[in-house]
Amino acid sequence: MTETARLLARLKGRRADLPRHIAIIMDGSGRWARRRALPRLAGHRAGRASVRAAVEGCIELGVEVLTLYTFSVENWNRPRTEVGGLMKFLQRTLREEREELKRNGVRLAVIGQRDALPADARQAVDETVEYLSGGQRLLLVLALSYGGRQEIVNAARQLARRVKQGALRPEDIDEELFSGELWTQGLQDPDLLIRTSGEMRVSNFLLWQIAYAEMWVTPVLWPDFRARHLYEAVADYLKRERRFGRVDTRPARGR
Repeated sequence: MTETARLLARLKGRRADLPRHIAIIMDGSGRWARRRALPRLAGHRAGRASVRAAVEGCIELGVEVLTLYTFSVENWNRPRTEVGGLMKFLQRTLREEREELKRNGVRLAVIGQRDALPADARQAVDETVEYLSGGQRLLLVLALSYGGRQEIVNAARQLARRVKQGALRPEDIDEELFSGELWTQGLQDPDLLIRTSGEMRVSNFLLWQIAYAEMWVTPVLWPDFRARHLYEAVADYLKRERRFGRVDTRPARGR
């Protein structure tokens, strides 16, 4: 048995304690390509295997939701050729991977400014969401043209409109009501946030939702990320005490 298989077996033994929702900031594809004197898009293409590994790893663990930071609102500022290449890569990947995702029981959802996507990419997204609508094992959420600040501003605008229309009183706005206006409405917040490439920032990702998420950062660049890295992150998560701002009043053990 390999070390990865042994780690997976240990984690499965604690299934009740595992994170229900894992979110990943997939960073480092450009650096991966640059180190190999390859075009940046080559790094993104190499990251496709990493996505597959993360999806399959989450299914093995029984994770309910996997959210991937796929394309941020800031990414629109990249060179036009790179953006165009990424959109075409998105279309191709969705169409080529959907059959395998369906066999694995994966359902797909998208958060972000979907209308900002090119028509062809939006069509591929919509077709794949419909095709995978029956999946029961894992909900895969792609954050596309997504920004955490933009999401919060959008939610505030929606609530402001309801107040202006007289359908809502300002004093009735609470966290639950606000969450219901976010693009992630209906989803539990992430328990574990993984970031690859070693950068120590959240990059405008799920700013409201990760308020109490555990963070795990690895120097591994995204194209090199595999299931064993996911399992290492989950193993580290299990070592942590999640108090959600509370104080542990239990008596200390031993000395």
